[in-house]
Amino acid sequence: MQRIRLRYTKRGRLRFTSHRDFQRAFERALRRAEVPMAYSAGFTPHPKVSYANAAPTGTGSEAEYLEIALTQTRDPQKLRELLDESMPVGLDIIEAVEARTSGLADRLTASVWELRLDGVAPEDAERAVDAFKAADTVEVQRRTKNGMRTFDARGAVASIEAHSPQADRPTDQPCAILRLVVRHVTPAVRPDDVLSGLRAVADLAPPVAAAVTRLAQGLFDEETGTVTDPLAPDREAVMAAPADRTGAAETAAAKASA
Repeated sequence: MQRIRLRYTKRGRLRFTSHRDFQRAFERALRRAEVPMAYSAGFTPHPKVSYANAAPTGTGSEAEYLEIALTQTRDPQKLRELLDESMPVGLDIIEAVEARTSGLADRLTASVWELRLDGVAPEDAERAVDAFKAADTVEVQRRTKNGMRTFDARGAVASIEAHSPQADRPTDQPCAILRLVVRHVTPAVRPDDVLSGLRAVADLAPPVAAAVTRLAQGLFDEETGTVTDPLAPDREAVMAAPADRTGAAETAAAKASA
C-alpha cells in the first residue's frame, strides 16, 4: 500500500464549498482519474481518505491537506496532475508527496491567516491590534451545537499585525489587512473569533464581512514564531531514500566479499 499526501486550495467562489461538498467532488475526481484506491472493510466500503483540519466554510485557503491510500504505486506528480484536471477550478490540487513519515495531523499545530477588512482604515486596525496584543485575555462568545460558549481568543494568537493593502491590490475605499498566526487549540479559535475580540477590546467593527484566507498551516516553531511546511519531512525522506538504498547495497556487497 502506498500513501500520498496532497495539498489543495479553496479559492474564489469555491471558498463557500463545505467540507462535505469537497469530499464529494474529490471522490468523483478519484473515480475519473482511475486512482487505484484502497477501501475500508465492512458492509459499506469507502475510499481511504484522511482529511486534516479543514478550513471553515466561507474561508479561502492555500493550505488544505489530505492523505490517500493506494493499492498500487503511482508517481505523485502525475497523480496530482490527473486529480487537478478532474477537480473544479478553485479546488486545486497543487502539491503531492509520498508519505514517508507518520503523524501529518500532529504537524498541523498552527495556521497563518490573512483577513482583508474593507471599509476599515489601516490606522484604526493598528490601534485595535495594539489593544488586543496588550490584553492578557480577550473573552468572546460563539454559538455551538451545545449552546453559547465563552472562551479566550487571545491566548491562541501567537502574532497579529495590521498592514495597508499591497500596491498590486489597490482600492478606492479604506482597507486594512490583518496577518495573524493562530495556534490550533481546544476549543478552536477561528479568525472570526479574533474579529470578535478586536470588537470587544477596541470596538473595531468592519462594515462588511472580512475576506479570510488561510495562507499556511503546519508545525509552529516557538523560537522563530513561524509555521513550517508539514510536507517537508516527507520530501526530505524521499530525497534521502536513494542514498539509503545505495548505502545498503554497498554494505551487502562488502559483507559478501568478506
